[in-house]
Amino acid sequence: MKTIKIPYYKTLTLKHIVLDYNGTIAKDGTLKEEVKSLLPDLCKHYTVHVITADTFGSVKMQMKGFNIVVKVLQTDNHTAEKAAYVDVLGKENCVAVGNGNNDAHMLQNAILGIAIIGDEGCATSTLLQSDISCKEIADALTLLLNEKRLTATLRC
Repeated sequence: MKTIKIPYYKTLTLKHIVLDYNGTIAKDGTLKEEVKSLLPDLCKHYTVHVITADTFGSVKMQMKGFNIVVKVLQTDNHTAEKAAYVDVLGKENCVAVGNGNNDAHMLQNAILGIAIIGDEGCATSTLLQSDISCKEIADALTLLLNEKRLTATLRC
């Protein structure tokens, strides 16, 4: 857990990082190399969750060897299921990261929402619900490892 006091914004007490899979940390079902190198450090400070419909059926194999929680969506309403997952974890301690339209409510519910523009772009609704937008996943994950960058972005 990390506590980050951001001047004239808020104090964040972050325990969980909830990551969308395809389009955010993976491309066409394959985990991005830059994410592979950052996950071990993130897992030292946070409980990392990957939430996905697992369109390519590859998430469990791709996440093998990492100390993370994989949540494969079970309903047809992925938007509501992702948002509810953050609520159950405790939205006041969650960072949510995603790019798709079905990530918008998840980002809105979390105390900190990060939209990734990335290879697939970013749904406008998700971008509008985010606190921060990043062009690449590595930039977003590095913000969570370097609190001074996060503070520089969010302070008022």
